Amino acid sequence: MFPQLNITDITHVIQLAIAPVFLLNAVAAIVGVLANRLARVVDRMRHYEDRKEPFSVEELPRAQAESDRLARRLKLIYFAMTFEVFCALFVGLLIIVAFLDAFIAANLSKYIAALFAMAMMAFIGGLVMFLREIFIAISSPRRELR
Repeated sequence: MFPQLNITDITHVIQLAIAPVFLLNAVAAIVGVLANRLARVVDRMRHYEDRKEPFSVEELPRAQAESDRLARRLKLIYFAMTFEVFCALFVGLLIIVAFLDAFIAANLSKYIAALFAMAMMAFIGGLVMFLREIFIAISSPRRELR
Protein backbone atom coordinates (compact mmCIF):
# COMPACT_ATOMS: atom_id res chain seq x y z
CA MET A 1 0.00 0.00 0.00
CA PHE A 2 2.66 2.54 1.01
CA PRO A 3 5.75 2.69 -1.24
CA GLN A 4 9.15 2.87 0.40
CA LEU A 5 10.34 6.49 0.37
CA ASN A 6 13.66 7.92 1.44
CA ILE A 7 14.46 11.46 2.51
CA THR A 8 15.37 12.48 -1.06
CA ASP A 9 11.99 11.36 -2.36
CA ILE A 10 10.17 13.19 0.41
CA THR A 11 12.23 16.34 -0.19
CA HIS A 12 11.36 16.19 -3.90
CA VAL A 13 7.65 15.81 -3.09
CA ILE A 14 7.81 18.83 -0.79
CA GLN A 15 9.56 20.88 -3.48
CA LEU A 16 6.88 19.98 -6.01
CA ALA A 17 4.10 20.77 -3.55
CA ILE A 18 5.60 24.14 -2.61
CA ALA A 19 5.49 25.47 -6.19
CA PRO A 20 1.67 25.87 -6.11
CA VAL A 21 2.01 27.87 -2.88
CA PHE A 22 3.41 30.74 -4.96
CA LEU A 23 0.16 30.69 -6.93
CA LEU A 24 -1.71 30.87 -3.62
CA ASN A 25 0.29 34.00 -2.74
CA ALA A 26 -0.71 35.61 -6.04
CA VAL A 27 -4.35 34.69 -5.47
CA ALA A 28 -4.22 36.12 -1.94
CA ALA A 29 -2.83 39.39 -3.29
CA ILE A 30 -5.56 39.60 -5.92
CA VAL A 31 -8.27 38.83 -3.35
CA GLY A 32 -6.86 41.63 -1.18
CA VAL A 33 -7.05 44.09 -4.07
CA LEU A 34 -10.58 42.93 -4.90
CA ALA A 35 -11.64 43.32 -1.26
CA ASN A 36 -10.38 46.91 -1.28
CA ARG A 37 -12.22 47.67 -4.52
CA LEU A 38 -15.35 46.05 -3.13
CA ALA A 39 -15.17 48.25 -0.04
CA ARG A 40 -14.82 51.38 -2.17
CA VAL A 41 -17.79 50.45 -4.35
CA VAL A 42 -19.93 49.71 -1.30
CA ASP A 43 -18.91 53.03 0.25
CA ARG A 44 -19.89 54.90 -2.91
CA MET A 45 -23.22 53.07 -3.05
CA ARG A 46 -23.89 54.01 0.57
CA HIS A 47 -23.03 57.61 -0.23
CA TYR A 48 -25.82 57.69 -2.83
CA GLU A 49 -28.28 55.82 -0.61
CA ASP A 50 -27.64 57.90 2.53
CA ARG A 51 -27.90 61.22 0.81
CA LYS A 52 -30.01 63.57 2.90
CA GLU A 53 -31.47 65.59 0.04
CA PRO A 54 -33.34 63.94 -2.82
CA PHE A 55 -31.83 64.24 -6.27
CA SER A 56 -33.11 67.03 -8.44
CA VAL A 57 -34.73 66.24 -11.76
CA GLU A 58 -31.49 67.15 -13.53
CA GLU A 59 -29.33 65.00 -11.23
CA LEU A 60 -31.56 61.93 -11.17
CA PRO A 61 -30.59 60.35 -14.55
CA ARG A 62 -26.88 60.77 -13.81
CA ALA A 63 -27.29 59.38 -10.27
CA GLN A 64 -29.27 56.41 -11.58
CA ALA A 65 -26.62 55.69 -14.22
CA GLU A 66 -23.90 55.85 -11.57
CA SER A 67 -25.89 53.58 -9.29
CA ASP A 68 -26.34 51.05 -12.09
CA ARG A 69 -22.61 51.23 -12.90
CA LEU A 70 -21.72 50.63 -9.25
CA ALA A 71 -24.08 47.65 -9.11
CA ARG A 72 -22.38 46.15 -12.20
CA ARG A 73 -18.96 46.72 -10.66
CA LEU A 74 -20.11 45.12 -7.41
CA LYS A 75 -21.33 42.05 -9.28
CA LEU A 76 -18.09 41.72 -11.27
CA ILE A 77 -15.96 42.04 -8.14
CA TYR A 78 -18.10 39.39 -6.47
CA PHE A 79 -17.61 37.01 -9.40
CA ALA A 80 -13.88 37.75 -9.55
CA MET A 81 -13.51 36.99 -5.85
CA THR A 82 -15.53 33.79 -6.26
CA PHE A 83 -13.29 32.62 -9.11
CA GLU A 84 -10.14 33.45 -7.15
CA VAL A 85 -11.36 31.62 -4.04
CA PHE A 86 -12.17 28.58 -6.16
CA CYS A 87 -8.66 28.82 -7.61
CA ALA A 88 -7.21 28.76 -4.09
CA LEU A 89 -9.39 25.77 -3.18
CA PHE A 90 -8.25 23.88 -6.29
CA VAL A 91 -4.60 24.65 -5.52
CA GLY A 92 -5.06 23.45 -1.94
CA LEU A 93 -6.61 20.23 -3.17
CA LEU A 94 -3.82 19.89 -5.72
CA ILE A 95 -1.22 20.06 -2.94
CA ILE A 96 -3.06 17.43 -0.90
CA VAL A 97 -3.45 15.09 -3.89
CA ALA A 98 0.23 15.56 -4.81
CA PHE A 99 1.23 14.46 -1.31
CA LEU A 100 -1.18 11.53 -1.40
CA ASP A 101 0.19 10.46 -4.77
CA ALA A 102 3.67 10.23 -3.28
CA PHE A 103 2.62 8.19 -0.27
CA ILE A 104 0.06 5.73 -1.65
CA ALA A 105 0.43 3.21 -4.43
CA ALA A 106 -1.97 4.93 -6.81
CA ASN A 107 -1.42 7.03 -9.88
CA LEU A 108 -3.19 10.33 -9.20
CA SER A 109 -1.42 12.30 -11.93
CA LYS A 110 -4.62 12.77 -13.93
CA TYR A 111 -6.33 14.27 -10.89
CA ILE A 112 -3.36 16.54 -10.24
CA ALA A 113 -3.41 17.73 -13.86
CA ALA A 114 -7.19 18.27 -13.73
CA LEU A 115 -6.94 20.25 -10.48
CA PHE A 116 -4.18 22.40 -11.93
CA ALA A 117 -6.22 23.05 -15.09
CA MET A 118 -9.29 23.97 -13.01
CA ALA A 119 -7.18 26.25 -10.82
CA MET A 120 -5.79 28.02 -13.88
CA MET A 121 -9.25 28.41 -15.43
CA ALA A 122 -10.59 29.88 -12.19
CA PHE A 123 -7.54 32.16 -11.89
CA ILE A 124 -7.96 33.43 -15.44
CA GLY A 125 -11.73 33.79 -14.98
CA GLY A 126 -11.15 35.94 -11.92
CA LEU A 127 -8.63 38.09 -13.76
CA VAL A 128 -11.03 38.57 -16.68
CA MET A 129 -13.81 39.69 -14.29
CA PHE A 130 -11.32 41.99 -12.54
CA LEU A 131 -10.25 43.52 -15.86
CA ARG A 132 -13.87 44.06 -16.89
CA GLU A 133 -14.56 45.79 -13.57
CA ILE A 134 -11.56 48.06 -14.13
CA PHE A 135 -12.86 48.97 -17.60
CA ILE A 136 -16.22 49.94 -16.12
CA ALA A 137 -14.55 51.93 -13.34
CA ILE A 138 -12.42 54.01 -15.69
CA SER A 139 -15.27 54.59 -18.13
CA SER A 140 -17.36 56.32 -15.48
CA PRO A 141 -18.58 59.68 -16.66
CA ARG A 142 -16.09 62.21 -15.39
CA ARG A 143 -16.78 64.79 -18.06
CA GLU A 144 -18.32 67.12 -15.50
CA LEU A 145 -15.00 67.26 -13.65
CA ARG A 146 -13.02 68.27 -16.74
